[in-house]
Amino acid sequence: MESLRELYRIGRGPSSSHTMGPSHAAALFKKEYPQADRFRAALYGSLAKTGKGHLTDVAIVDAFAPLPAEILWETATPEDSLPHPNTMDLEAFQGDSLLGRWRVFSVGGGKIQIEGRPSVAPQDVYPLSTFREIKAYCEENNKFLWQFVEENEGPEIWDYLRDVWKQMKATVYAGLNTEGVLHGGLGVQRKAKYLIRQRHMDESAETRENRKVCAYAFAVSEENAGGGVVVTAPTCGASGVLPAVLLFKQEQHGFSDTEVCHALATAGVIGNIIKTNASISGAECGCQAEVGSACSMAAAGLAELYHMELDQIEYAAEVAMEHHLGLTCDPIGGLVQIPCIERNAVAAMRAINALSLANFLTYTRKISFDVVVRTMYETGRDLFSKYRETSEGGLAKVYTE
Repeated sequence: MESLRELYRIGRGPSSSHTMGPSHAAALFKKEYPQADRFRAALYGSLAKTGKGHLTDVAIVDAFAPLPAEILWETATPEDSLPHPNTMDLEAFQGDSLLGRWRVFSVGGGKIQIEGRPSVAPQDVYPLSTFREIKAYCEENNKFLWQFVEENEGPEIWDYLRDVWKQMKATVYAGLNTEGVLHGGLGVQRKAKYLIRQRHMDESAETRENRKVCAYAFAVSEENAGGGVVVTAPTCGASGVLPAVLLFKQEQHGFSDTEVCHALATAGVIGNIIKTNASISGAECGCQAEVGSACSMAAAGLAELYHMELDQIEYAAEVAMEHHLGLTCDPIGGLVQIPCIERNAVAAMRAINALSLANFLTYTRKISFDVVVRTMYETGRDLFSKYRETSEGGLAKVYTE
């Protein structure tokens, strides 16, 4: 598996696959052809169908600036004829002469693959890639999951995760202090500030927990939808789940930043297993691959905070993913707003529920985490294409103003 640095990426929203990935690809392509005086990008599949709402064209044009860039929206190309649902062709020109061309796949989490260039892929730093293998190794060597991360990444990973946590908190605070209407034409009002300030007249501890966790998830997701800076966890569209639960629990129980970084490491192992053996791309496997994965990561991170055993961490992650199976990705108008923002809040609360179940029921379970990851991938690949981030089905089709 790759480094957690490849999973937790800091960058601009609203989409790791539609904004961060294409922007990164365009920047690399521009560097490859410094003699070019103009560029062209042809977008296919999900990039073509929902790229406007995800600001894909803006990200690409900005990356090529100050040189001009033409964007072609190839919406008529059948998705089943593409090597990947998020496919783009980049071309560099000098005058009328074509200097070069890349076919690029934005595979989720801000990561890209360039056709014919396997060397671009980051080096694997983890020798093990399933939870069964990792758990057996940790049990044999009496290690926590965060110690497994340190062993493979080196102690410098903690500096990186501290930066990740700093940015996650900054994004929450930015969202909590911002009001207004999100761009895109749906007229979606930012609600995080309202949620954090409005207290129920007869608020119980449970109601307060739900309200604050939701406020934090809304804050990050609204910042993402507005093109703000977020951390992929594992994607931009699902970036609100993990920081919401970790920040709430840190405030509630006084966990140190070091303990939170240990939780981020454990959550990262879960995210890495999903990314390696299945997918974290909504265009490839629906929202179960994004918000479902984020919920699974959050549940595992919480279990680490509470110093639970490996079996309990696994059960928390498994429960969180199992009950997102089949979740479609159907953003209205191609915008990462409805149902994406609320979905992050619901998943954050579900992660806390998964933690509670793991505390009681771990040793009665029948399903392993590896089995549910494989099931998620097979389910996602079976989803009809209109339910995989194309905005052609589900809420995106049925909704009318």
